[in-house]
Amino acid sequence: MIETDILIIGAGPTGLFTVFEAGLLKLKCHLIDALPQPGGQCSELYPKKPIYDIPGFPEILAGDLTKNLLEQAKQFEPGFTLGERADTVEKQEDGTFIVTTNKGTKHHAKVVAIASGLGSFEPRKPQLESLAQYEDKGVEYMIKEPEVYRDKNVIIAGGGDSALDWSIFLADVAKSVTLIHRRNEFRGHLDSVEKVQELKDAGKINLITPAEVTDIIGDGKVEGIEITKKGEEPFTLETDHFIPLFGLSPKLGPIANWGLEIEKNAIKVNNALDYQTNIPGIFAIGDGNFYPGKLKLILCGFHEATIMCQAAYKIIHPGKKNILKYTTVSGVDGFDGSRKEAPKAVVQAIN
Repeated sequence: MIETDILIIGAGPTGLFTVFEAGLLKLKCHLIDALPQPGGQCSELYPKKPIYDIPGFPEILAGDLTKNLLEQAKQFEPGFTLGERADTVEKQEDGTFIVTTNKGTKHHAKVVAIASGLGSFEPRKPQLESLAQYEDKGVEYMIKEPEVYRDKNVIIAGGGDSALDWSIFLADVAKSVTLIHRRNEFRGHLDSVEKVQELKDAGKINLITPAEVTDIIGDGKVEGIEITKKGEEPFTLETDHFIPLFGLSPKLGPIANWGLEIEKNAIKVNNALDYQTNIPGIFAIGDGNFYPGKLKLILCGFHEATIMCQAAYKIIHPGKKNILKYTTVSGVDGFDGSRKEAPKAVVQAIN
């Protein structure tokens, strides 16, 4: 059983910033995310795309924003349960909650903050009849441990940043990497497209376009892929792994069955007070909540997280008054023993 003060469901920007705001109040956080790494959409869908409306940053790459938020949160030592989806919630007699993931990991928290954005992300799968029987037997939709592909033959399908970036990365890990896309043009960062071109010219990536995977071949596990190029007969390519990277589809998932009030496929909250849901002790912040005038912006999620943490403090420490302190005055004391504070004024007489 993982014990924490605030259990945050979703490790995107809003969830990560919650760790910092909670830490200022001496509240411990643990995060659950279905993705294999923190960052949410910023890490999974557009890590190299710029964001222009983060206060103080005229321009910042989504991946760099994630890195900065992780660095900011690190001093408060958050825990992570990654690659698992929050499945069920049980409210205890004392008002606390036990949240269990789809893999059976149990978490006990005094407050639950749902910061899951548009929901748990599920991979968009190619329309292949035999696909299901090869899942986890050579077909993977996310790369969690790159070393799994060491000295293996790998086929990646897709035309976005994920397909390009993983093709580049695995070129130095796998025995062979083949990238398949149904078009000649790729919708990815220019640097990534140019790098794939270089690796193709150097013989380190086998590029097949325009083409589609039309079947999977194997006896109990993936042994080969049938590929059909436009206007040509299908052919087979041997492989150990087939990784279709066609993006992710957001879904509210099991949270929709928790008894929360849902409106417009989002969790209704009290924005006039603290972003609490109809279940006391469960909050929803970020893109996954709904209230009149809601704007689905990262900066709005940061604001909601700040207000939510103040309310969570009152639940976790009933009767104890929290005095708002500015970090420029009070400094920041990390759970790791670190301290950040502004230099103290020098007291000295002038003769």
